[in-house]
Amino acid sequence: MASEKSAKQGGLFETVKVVVQALLIAVVIRTFLFQPFNIPSGSMMDTLLIGDYLFVNKFSYGYSRYSFPFGAAPFSGRVLASHPERGDVAVFKLPADNSTDFIKRVIGLPGDKIQVLDGVLQINGVPVPRRKIDDFVDTDKSGKTIRIPRYVETLPNGVSYEVLDADPDGFWDNTRVYEVPAGHYFMMGDNRDNSSDSRVLSYVGYVPYENFVGRASIIFFSIREEAPVWQIWRWPWDVRWNRIFDTL
Repeated sequence: MASEKSAKQGGLFETVKVVVQALLIAVVIRTFLFQPFNIPSGSMMDTLLIGDYLFVNKFSYGYSRYSFPFGAAPFSGRVLASHPERGDVAVFKLPADNSTDFIKRVIGLPGDKIQVLDGVLQINGVPVPRRKIDDFVDTDKSGKTIRIPRYVETLPNGVSYEVLDADPDGFWDNTRVYEVPAGHYFMMGDNRDNSSDSRVLSYVGYVPYENFVGRASIIFFSIREEAPVWQIWRWPWDVRWNRIFDTL
C-alpha cells in the first residue's frame, strides 16, 4: 500500500516537473527568441491582415526591458543591440503608455525629415518612388466587394513593399515636416489613410529605440477576420492557406 502511494506521488511529481519545465522553456522562447503576435486592425493592410498570426523575432534588435514580461528587467537601454533598418515591420510599445503593443513599418531613422505631400512620402526632401499596381480587392462585413488603390513603394535602401491609398485626398495625404529626434524612429502603417502612427504626435509620435520589441518575421497562421479561430471544423474554408509561412 505504501509503495503504491509512493508510486502515485512519484508520478505526480514527474508530471509537475514536466509541466514546469515546459512552461520555463516557453517563457525563455517567448522572452529571448520568438513571440507570437496577432493582427487586430487593418492599419498594415495588405502586408498584414486582421486574423494574421505571426512570430516576432525578439533578438533582431537586442533586448530592452520591454522584451520581458511586465517590463521586468534589471537594466535600462538595450543589450546585444542592433538598430532597426528602414522598411522593417516591427513591434514596439506605444510611447504614450509603454504597455500597448503596436506594429508598423520603420520609415524614418534618427535625424530624418519625414513628410507626406499629395499622398507621396518624402524622406529628407526627396519623394519616395511609388508605382501603381492592381487594386487591393476585399469584401466588407456585409459581403460587398471593395477596391482600394495599391502602390509599390521603394525606400532609399531598396526595400519595396505595397501600400494602400484609399482616399486620394485623405487627412494624412499632406502633413507637416517631422524631424526625427536622436534615438527615435518614425513608424507608419502600410494602409496610409487608416493608420494611427508616428504622424499622430499626440498618440504615437516618435518611437524611442528602447521601446522596440522585435522584428516581425513570418506569418504562421491566418484566418478570415469574421471567423472564430476555435471553430476548427471550418478551417478548410476560413483559413487563408496562401498566407501561411509568408515572410516579412
